[in-house]
Amino acid sequence: MRNQSGAAAILAGLLLAGAAAAAPTGSVPASGRLTFDVIRKGKDIGDYSLRFQQDRDEVTVSVRTDIAVKVPVIGVAAYRFEQTSTENWSGGKLQGLRSRTNDNGKSYDINIGPSPLIPASLWNAEIVKQRKVLNTIDSSADSVAVRNLGSDSIATGHGKVSATHYAISGGLNRELWFDGKGQLVHVRFAAEDGSTVDYVLR
Repeated sequence: MRNQSGAAAILAGLLLAGAAAAAPTGSVPASGRLTFDVIRKGKDIGDYSLRFQQDRDEVTVSVRTDIAVKVPVIGVAAYRFEQTSTENWSGGKLQGLRSRTNDNGKSYDINIGPSPLIPASLWNAEIVKQRKVLNTIDSSADSVAVRNLGSDSIATGHGKVSATHYAISGGLNRELWFDGKGQLVHVRFAAEDGSTVDYVLR
């Protein structure tokens, strides 16, 4: 996802490309899953989860984002973002991506084949080497710039983790933290209302 409409900026993400897209082995957790709580203004507003199935050099990644921002007191959903996607990788190259998105009532459905771009699902550490990303909502390509902000200690559900902090700007604006193995451990970005949204690893 890019700097998306409305609250699509209240969550989502997107990746880059330079040479052929690569699925680094280190970015795939041994547990086969990564799950994040989506936090805004101190409140849990949703979940961001990834499941990995690996068979030798073939990897299937299932991604699900489910976020609802509610109006205080009334308790009804004021903004809703839902997305499910599946990435198929073989030999370190993206072979296909299917994605279905509900961006606060606006629907998107894409199904693309092999691409040199890395999809904007944020888990792939190769994102920090790229200059373009594949938008997982509408399949467009977005130009980005990446800065390495150095080493950092980030809180997770398993305690603090040492990670490298990156800032991505351009068609996508995200801060990402990857640990020494290349696994995603935290995401941060600014929502359109100026509030900060964090993906906190469970």
